[in-house]
Amino acid sequence: MGVMTIDRRVRALDALHGLAVGDALGSQFFVPAHRDALTRRGLPPGPWQWTDDTEMACSVVAVLQRHGGVDQDMLAASFAEHHDFDRGYGPAMNRLLRLIRQGGAWRELAVGLFDGQGSWGNGAAMRVAPLGAWFGDDPAKAAAQAARSAEVTHAHPEGVAGAVAVAVAAALATRPGTPEPREFLDEVLGYVPPGRVRHGVWAARGLAHVPHAHVAVRELGNGRNTSAHDTVPFALWAAARHLADYEQAFWTTASTGGDVDTTCAIVGGIVAAHVGAQGLPGHWATTCEPLPDWADVASVPAGGKDSH
Repeated sequence: MGVMTIDRRVRALDALHGLAVGDALGSQFFVPAHRDALTRRGLPPGPWQWTDDTEMACSVVAVLQRHGGVDQDMLAASFAEHHDFDRGYGPAMNRLLRLIRQGGAWRELAVGLFDGQGSWGNGAAMRVAPLGAWFGDDPAKAAAQAARSAEVTHAHPEGVAGAVAVAVAAALATRPGTPEPREFLDEVLGYVPPGRVRHGVWAARGLAHVPHAHVAVRELGNGRNTSAHDTVPFALWAAARHLADYEQAFWTTASTGGDVDTTCAIVGGIVAAHVGAQGLPGHWATTCEPLPDWADVASVPAGGKDSH
């Protein structure tokens, strides 16, 4: 078991709170009555409910707090125990977590998904930013632990690579100072294994100077296909472009559509790892649904910035 420090816990909770707010407000884009106001950057009434992105991220943080690292058996058990069907899980994940809860072996079940390929979805990436922040002083360890966290549900190498890329980005985001976007993505690339996710992050690096999200999305995707390689590169592009401004990072990400709650959860977690809980817009943080008691984490803090 690793040794938990206050700094590690604070960094992870900052990222978790940012992830939850991004997820919860992003999920409002799928509520027809709220969509028009959101496209004009208006805010719907609360509370904003978070989705499976936040629920699974809470399990990641709970396991880190208890074990200092990723105990895969404990993480699988927590995912299964706290699985709420109404939080928007995909069909394959609903079935996998139900079978684990009934005594199935997660190693066999995760590898067996999609005709034995394992899942390359964005689910492992969407929940992992707090883990990256936890290991902010050691990006290589963040990458290794992110891979372990992914394998519990997303055994395909691309699903693992997506989690690694997000975790490393969150780890790097905890450093003081705000790097240039291309420099930031260059460092992330140093830890991402070869494949489609890595190619996408490389393309995001090449677009780091581009100010328009819709231009980036044409090359990188926006999560519409819910795959790691269709989600993570754009999320990292948006986070790198707006690492010091949570509100702008959210609207830039959300403006392109696609899997909005997940892309905004990823971006929110990375950016909050950099700006801290005090960098969240105050009204957004207090309108987000509180985090669950079982996760042993504080509710989303009040935030430190006024929002428009």
